[in-house]
Amino acid sequence: MGLVGFSLLLFTYYTIWVIILPFVDSDHVVHQYFLPREYSVILPGIAALILLLCVGTFIGVVTRKNRKPKVD
Repeated sequence: MGLVGFSLLLFTYYTIWVIILPFVDSDHVVHQYFLPREYSVILPGIAALILLLCVGTFIGVVTRKNRKPKVD
């Protein structure tokens, strides 16, 4: 249940940051709670690279462990 709550919180924060915040005046107080807008592209890109790295490492480890030895 904690993971679902965290995911919902993260989704809500990101949605407000990317979709709603560009329409709010830049001098509004709500802008102090969010990172600059360029991070809205950089952070998900880094997260995607880390995810691909973990998935690739997992597949490599499982493939290496399941490899049958050669019989000569």
